[in-house]
Amino acid sequence: MAITAIGPLVPPPVSSHMYDMEFTTSTMPLFALCIIGTAFLLVLAVELAVPVRGKILPPARRRLTNVSLFFIDTAAVRLIIPLAMVGAAVLAAERGWGLFHSIEAPVWLAFAVTLLALDLALYVQHWATHRIPLLWRLHRVHHSDRDFDVTTAARFHPIEILASMAYKCAVVIALGAPALAVFVFEVGFAVATLFTHANFTLPPKLDHALRTVMVTPDMHRIHHSARVEETNSNYGTALTLWDRLFGTYRARAHDPQDQMTIGLEEWQDERPARLGFALMQPFGRD
Repeated sequence: MAITAIGPLVPPPVSSHMYDMEFTTSTMPLFALCIIGTAFLLVLAVELAVPVRGKILPPARRRLTNVSLFFIDTAAVRLIIPLAMVGAAVLAAERGWGLFHSIEAPVWLAFAVTLLALDLALYVQHWATHRIPLLWRLHRVHHSDRDFDVTTAARFHPIEILASMAYKCAVVIALGAPALAVFVFEVGFAVATLFTHANFTLPPKLDHALRTVMVTPDMHRIHHSARVEETNSNYGTALTLWDRLFGTYRARAHDPQDQMTIGLEEWQDERPARLGFALMQPFGRD
């Protein structure tokens, strides 16, 4: 994950900079929603047709809990951090903040560096949520899901989502990132999050080939294993580069993909399917 969620795309304020004007229209959030919604439906259709794992928790209740968390997260971000990532990029452009507003750099270079830097930033953030106890208390809401499917991509505690959005906005401002690059990253990251949480498996040769560049469902499913050494691996959501570079890449799980225990050992019961439990989980006793 990095902290992996489908971040709300909120229209930024009108900018006087021509480069960012195309992102200020009301059609951009709708465009993003269409892409993400289509990706969700495609992943859902495939995993319903050829699931790699059977269900453990009551499907209807669990999915309702995960989707409800998504809507709560979206409402929280809209109320508390209304600019979101693209808005932060527009604000940085208006104020001249950040690296790429302080140095001369070709647009293509700023675009490419932004995509890589944001992906690295979210890898680091995800790693931190597993290493810092306070962050783990929030992030374990995501990991306590005993099933693994496209709705798991939406299962995050609202406080974690708020902290994640604030962090990402700070990175965007520090970079002085182009709004187009931020928009492409945010939409691409959301689609990647849906894909990596899919309850299907790719043909072995295709999975192996894709892993040279991008995270696959089988790779990320290892990260959701109840085995601690597997949970603390494969932090990437989009690119495999950072896991390979920093030694956190794990190619195979101890158990077969369709037999591994998903979730956390301390909550191998029906509690993770409850919305109230998910919301209160960070504040309970370990």
